[in-house]
Amino acid sequence: MNTIISTIARCVRQYKKESLLAPLFVTLEVILECAMPLAMADVIDKMTGNSLSEIIKLGIALVIMAMLSLFFGAMAGRFSATASTGLAKNIRQDLFFKIQDFAFTDIDKFSTSSLVTRLTTDVTNVQNAYQMIIRLAVRTPLMIIFSVIMSFSINPKMAMIFLIIIPLLMLILFGIIFTVMPIFKRIFKKYDAMNNSVQENISGIRVVKAFVRETHEQEKFTTASENVRADFTAAEKILAFNSPSMILFVYTSIMLISYFGATTIISSHSAELTTGELSSLITYGIQILMAIMMLSMVFVMTSMAVESSERIVEVLTHESSLKSPENGIKEVKDGSIVFDNVSFKYSKHSSKNALENINLDIKSGQTVGIIGGTGSSKSSLIQLISRLYDVTEGTLTVGGVDVKKYDLQSLRDNVAVVLQKNILFSGTIKENLRWGNKNATDEQIEHVCKLAQADEFVQQFPDKYDTYIEQGGTNVSGGQKQRLCIARALLKKPKVLILDDSTSAVDTKTDALIRKAFREEIPDTTKIIIAQRTSSISDADIILVMEDGHIVERGNHDELMALNGIYREIYDSQNKAKEED
Repeated sequence: MNTIISTIARCVRQYKKESLLAPLFVTLEVILECAMPLAMADVIDKMTGNSLSEIIKLGIALVIMAMLSLFFGAMAGRFSATASTGLAKNIRQDLFFKIQDFAFTDIDKFSTSSLVTRLTTDVTNVQNAYQMIIRLAVRTPLMIIFSVIMSFSINPKMAMIFLIIIPLLMLILFGIIFTVMPIFKRIFKKYDAMNNSVQENISGIRVVKAFVRETHEQEKFTTASENVRADFTAAEKILAFNSPSMILFVYTSIMLISYFGATTIISSHSAELTTGELSSLITYGIQILMAIMMLSMVFVMTSMAVESSERIVEVLTHESSLKSPENGIKEVKDGSIVFDNVSFKYSKHSSKNALENINLDIKSGQTVGIIGGTGSSKSSLIQLISRLYDVTEGTLTVGGVDVKKYDLQSLRDNVAVVLQKNILFSGTIKENLRWGNKNATDEQIEHVCKLAQADEFVQQFPDKYDTYIEQGGTNVSGGQKQRLCIARALLKKPKVLILDDSTSAVDTKTDALIRKAFREEIPDTTKIIIAQRTSSISDADIILVMEDGHIVERGNHDELMALNGIYREIYDSQNKAKEED
């Protein structure tokens, strides 16, 4: 708990002043609110019909006190709102920045939908709780303490009623809270599941419609939504006892105070208790019990926020599995790559390696083709080169240096990866391409697009390179998106260019033109091409055939054809299919 509090507290930062001023103004507001019933008691007791001057004076004092109380309350509300929204902004910013440093392994651990929930729902819960803590959580105990003190100053015997009722109310309150807490813990996990269902459906909506699976997706979402509803209903049923319990005790205490107060006034002829003092006691009783009701709301919000805080702090304190070394090497000499007995698995708990005993020596400027069936770990192999994942065993060097010794940004600037699922972001084509080089000129952008065979279709757009790309690149075709992603990678002028099945959506002629441009324009860049078509890698210097995390065949096209192995089988089957077409 200390770790959670200290981590969240660090996010207050520039809003410390507002966080301190809010409870200060709340304290002043409570002092005035507790002083006003005493002044009101004097007004009532002086209503004898003899003189209005004292009543007018007290009335003016009450108006001034009420105006000041209103001012202090408004200031407390303003500062608490500023502090809580500022805290939420800082938490979101810290979470977002932290996630940017995560390796793929870390994102896999938390899941994308869970991270989105933590950035939205969980932060909102903490924001609401923090606003209550610096305002209501200060107000309610002060109101209870000052009201009890004032009640004892009026009549200790009557004030004892409050001391009996308050512990009973607190016992009920804590019983409700501790019953509800485990339900809230379940709810957040089910929120993650529901958000995952939404994210998966929206990102794959075209596939859903293509296979007419809307009904199935609706049923899946309904189930996830129903699970959240069921747990919230269970929590609300328990919390429903809170308000009636409080109201019961409020009216019970008022009745007891009224009865015993009236009896005392009559029996003592107003010597022990006056009518005005009885009125003040009733007011203090209402203030105490209403404060406890507000405290119950604070506990409910705080109990939700505690679970949300744990989830937020889990991300903020998570150490990324990939770290850039201090004073890491910033210059990559060339594009040579050496895998020395490399093995890799996605999780230390995995029983089986995704890659095992990989030995490979790639000279700078060579073109390497990789082919293999689904699940053969082709993508896993190339993701190690730019340290999207780290090797589990063995050594991987780029430019003669272990990749773990490089400054991470420098390494990735020199090893450009066009991933299988690369996407475009909302913005113009120019803005998307400048992800590769923010200072790229229009001429440089046009040049790399010509290399990637993208310039021709871009020129056909009315706005050309200023054409706006929708989020995810939904307004361009799959082949156009792939070519723009290749152009974006080329702007980095990398020592190593990796294409992870990045020409699968283009025709064979365009694919050949892209490879021709690579040979002629970037001969010194090491090119690694993962492909499903043998035609995409037939002219590579080295072709690797992968199966179940192992390199089972290697050589150039002619050598592999002569082996009569897996590569020959793939080549023959693809060319036979072409002949039949």
